[in-house]
Amino acid sequence: METSRTILVPVDFEAASVAALTLARELGARLGLDVVLLHTYSVPVMVYPGFEPMAAPELPAEIASSARTAVEKLAAEHGGLRSYVRAGEPAAEILSVIEELRPEMVAMGTHGRKGLAHLLLGSVTERVVRTSPVPVITVHARAV
Repeated sequence: METSRTILVPVDFEAASVAALTLARELGARLGLDVVLLHTYSVPVMVYPGFEPMAAPELPAEIASSARTAVEKLAAEHGGLRSYVRAGEPAAEILSVIEELRPEMVAMGTHGRKGLAHLLLGSVTERVVRTSPVPVITVHARAV
């Protein structure tokens, strides 16, 4: 697979993803790679017995707008980085952007959950690491 000269950094605005962004910028500067941000979000859906799943009518547009604004602000704070915003299941959307963008690598934060928290919440980073066609660097918030 031919790659672009980029490092993809999925961000959720928590300390671990900001640490991954910091590391990606350092690596990008050393390796001559552009850093590209990606934020994924899900729209909450309510389900009641006997009714179709639903979301408040204005909610998807408001969430999309807020997500774009937050990512654009973070991108501007870090030198005007290119950014993407995607709606859907985070790991699937990250993997989709990896296939589209074909970055040299991905830098992702990890929360380091273990035990029951990991079982209940799962791990977006773990799924991406296991299935990504490009190398994935994981960064814990305390690592940088």
